[in-house]
Amino acid sequence: MEKEQFAIVLVSLGSIFLASLAVDMLGRRTRLPRVTLLLLLGVVVGPVGLDLLPAASLDWFPFIAHLALVMVAFLLGGELTPGFLRGHGWRLVGVSGVVVGVTALVLMIGLLVGGWPVEIALLLGAIATSTDPAAVSDVVREAGAKGDFPKTLLGIVAIDDAWGILVVSLALAAVLGMQSPDAARLAVLDGLLELGGAVAVGVLLGVPIALLSGRVREGEPTLAEALGGVVLCAGLSLFWGVSYLLAAMTMGAVVANLARHHRRPFRAIEGIEWPFMLLFFVLSGASLRTGLLAEVALLTSVYIGLRVLGRIAGGWAGAGLAGQPRYARSLGIALLPQAGVAIGMALVVSEHVPDVGPEILGTTVTATIFFEIFGPILTRRELDQIGAHAAD
Repeated sequence: MEKEQFAIVLVSLGSIFLASLAVDMLGRRTRLPRVTLLLLLGVVVGPVGLDLLPAASLDWFPFIAHLALVMVAFLLGGELTPGFLRGHGWRLVGVSGVVVGVTALVLMIGLLVGGWPVEIALLLGAIATSTDPAAVSDVVREAGAKGDFPKTLLGIVAIDDAWGILVVSLALAAVLGMQSPDAARLAVLDGLLELGGAVAVGVLLGVPIALLSGRVREGEPTLAEALGGVVLCAGLSLFWGVSYLLAAMTMGAVVANLARHHRRPFRAIEGIEWPFMLLFFVLSGASLRTGLLAEVALLTSVYIGLRVLGRIAGGWAGAGLAGQPRYARSLGIALLPQAGVAIGMALVVSEHVPDVGPEILGTTVTATIFFEIFGPILTRRELDQIGAHAAD
């Protein structure tokens, strides 16, 4: 990189960090979630808006996205402590499974009724099941929400991507099976290997990190070990083609359950997580393209409407399963944010089914921006309303 280009990169980074301070102040005055404001900032400074970011800036996006999301997954896995699992574990697995299943069914049936091809209906229905753990966890943290409802939300987003990977694998297998039985078997096998491999990576790295935790003093050594484990988890997962989110979540759960002083690694990651999340949200907004909006406008509009409907229906069903009818209206709405995992799923799908790949990818990217802007606002509203009712 030439000196001038390097200078532009540094100026861009510094400007984004400083602009985030203004965004944070605005969020405090308006009660809009930081996530939404950062995404809007990205849209304004990106190609759709003022086009202020250098072209090289979007080249950072995959690296920053992987690193930010793997930190979030590690922290979410850290919530899966023995006490939490005894009180909520199997209930959360069931609730998340119901929300995922209902969301997928609503999307698939709705798109088929609307006249779209079976391939698009199955694949977009599967992709719609993913939730953005980064946005949900940041809104919960920013709101200072406590109690069973925010814990349920965090538990669901910690495990629903595992369900999402499984659903996408089955949908992809069904689509490929229409073309070739051998391709379908390979798709199912790939999905199972991805799930099993991610758990194996998480355990492989989590055990030594858990053994080291508490045997070194707090401060730099703990930060180096925790960050090293998280980055290594992301790298190995990407290298072996398994879900880095599921791997990091597994690693966090192993550390939380085995470490003598399990909070140390999580405090270390929490201390450095936000700058990466900030860049992730801004660059997500900047990735929006005007041409993409026009090409898939109708399909994206229908996808957004059906996903909202599916989430609401899934929330009602999931809350009923959990025996928490007072959460029925709020649960699905609070799970609307969607981000990098969905785009990753769409990329995998477009590689395997190139005939519908551009439509799948274009719809997913455009809808993701929509849900990242408006989803956190609705998540915050539901958290506030549940908290207000709990205080009454």
